[in-house]
Amino acid sequence: MTDRRSFFTLDGGEYVPTRYARSAWSDEMVNGPAVVAAAARALELEHGRDGFQPARLTVDLFSPVRVDPLTVRTEAVRSGNRIQVADAHVVQGGTTVARATLVQLRRGDEPAGRIWRSDRTVEPPEQVASAEMEPGTRPFWGSGDTAGYWSQDMGAHQGDRRKRSWNRSLDVVADEGATPFQRAVTLGEATSLMTNWGTEGIGFINADLTVALARLPRSADFGIEADEHLGADGVAVGTASLFDRDGVFGTGTVVAVSNAARQIDFSRRGPADKGIRT
Repeated sequence: MTDRRSFFTLDGGEYVPTRYARSAWSDEMVNGPAVVAAAARALELEHGRDGFQPARLTVDLFSPVRVDPLTVRTEAVRSGNRIQVADAHVVQGGTTVARATLVQLRRGDEPAGRIWRSDRTVEPPEQVASAEMEPGTRPFWGSGDTAGYWSQDMGAHQGDRRKRSWNRSLDVVADEGATPFQRAVTLGEATSLMTNWGTEGIGFINADLTVALARLPRSADFGIEADEHLGADGVAVGTASLFDRDGVFGTGTVVAVSNAARQIDFSRRGPADKGIRT
C-alpha cells in the first residue's frame, strides 16, 4: 500500500495546506514547492491547451504564505495561434501573496539542420534504475562532480560539492495524481536548494522561480542537478537542470536573498525532516 502524500486538500475552491506543505523555515509558513504547485495546477486546469507545450512558468514568491487556506485566481493574457499566456494570483485573506505567469508554445516540427547540444545524461540511483519510485518514497541525494553516489541520507551530502536529487514530487491535492507538468515545476523549485546549499546548510530564501521546459518528463520520478551559484552581498542567482532517464528536459532559475539569521543545517535535522521543502 502506497502513501499518496499531497500538499493540499480541497475545500470548495480553497487549497487547505497539509503537514507536507509546512516550510523548513517555519511551521507557520507554506513551503515554496507547495505554492508553486498550487499555481501550476490552477493554470494547467484552467488554461492548458491541447497541442501546446507548457514552456515556461515564472512564480514570484514575494510574501510569506501562512498555513491557512488559500485560493488561486487565474486570467488569460494572450490566446494566440502559437503562444498562449496566462497569469495566476495566489491569494490569502484577500491579499495576493504570490503570482505566476505560464507561457505555452504550440508544438510542431523541428527546423532543418543540426544544432550543438550537450546530450548530457545523469543516471538515476541504482535502487530505482529498473522501476519508478512509488509515491511517498524518500528522495535520493547526490553530491560531487560525478553522479555515481546516491543515498537517502540528506545530511551526508552537506558540503560545497555540486548537488543533485532524484525524487517523485508530491501530489498537489489529495486524491488527484499530479500531472507531469505539475511534478516538473514542483521539483524545479528545488533549484534554490540545489544551488544555495553549502557547508553550513542553506542560508538563502528564493524570491522567485522560473522553470523552462523543452518537453515534459517521461517518468513519474526524475532528477535535478545544480549548474551554477552566483552570489554577492547577500544576493544569489542559481541555475539547475531537470533530467529524466532520457536526458535533460528543462532548466530552473532562482534569485535568492540572504536569510543567514535563520540558516538551516540539514546535517542536524532528523530523517523525517529531510525532504525537499524550503
